[in-house]
Amino acid sequence: DTMAAREPRISVLHRPGKEGLGAAYRDGFRWVLERPEARAVVQMDADFSHDPSDLPRLLAPLMSGSDLVLGTRYMRGGDTVGWPWYRKLISRGGTLFARTVLLLPYRDLTGGFKAWRHELLDAIRLRETAGSGYGFQIETTWWAHRRGATIVQVPIVFRERVAGSSKMTGSIVREAMLLVLALRWRAIRDVLRPGR
Repeated sequence: DTMAAREPRISVLHRPGKEGLGAAYRDGFRWVLERPEARAVVQMDADFSHDPSDLPRLLAPLMSGSDLVLGTRYMRGGDTVGWPWYRKLISRGGTLFARTVLLLPYRDLTGGFKAWRHELLDAIRLRETAGSGYGFQIETTWWAHRRGATIVQVPIVFRERVAGSSKMTGSIVREAMLLVLALRWRAIRDVLRPGR
């Protein structure tokens, strides 16, 4: 709020309570979608786990015509620093599970450092997203892929937060796994639906 008071280009959204990561993103995305002058939309962690100096590398492909840029920890040049082995296992395992079940080619589906073309974010069905935890990251990339978006991956280094604690729980992992299965079922159902 202090920075927003000094800088008119900064806006702070206040939410009534904690409703999960997905709900926070949906609120933020809805807010920015009401502002068509925002041609690009970047989502990133505010605790500096995502390095702001990577922003030009994420925005460059958008300026060259891509629709979505995924900051990717799991490709050459990417890394995760400061995580214990079990967090790395959950993250990599979640991406492998989602890639396999949803038939997606992207190397990091659970990351939250992304740059969106405004038009693509407006076109995906935010109102139909169900993820309340990290599954929301998988879900939005899946929707973009289904729309035929041009999706590019850029390596990033994710650093564990200096302050605060992880929101990762067993229930969040279960929710993401069930969400992935539900998305696969939706894709199958859409193919089998008469008249398509």
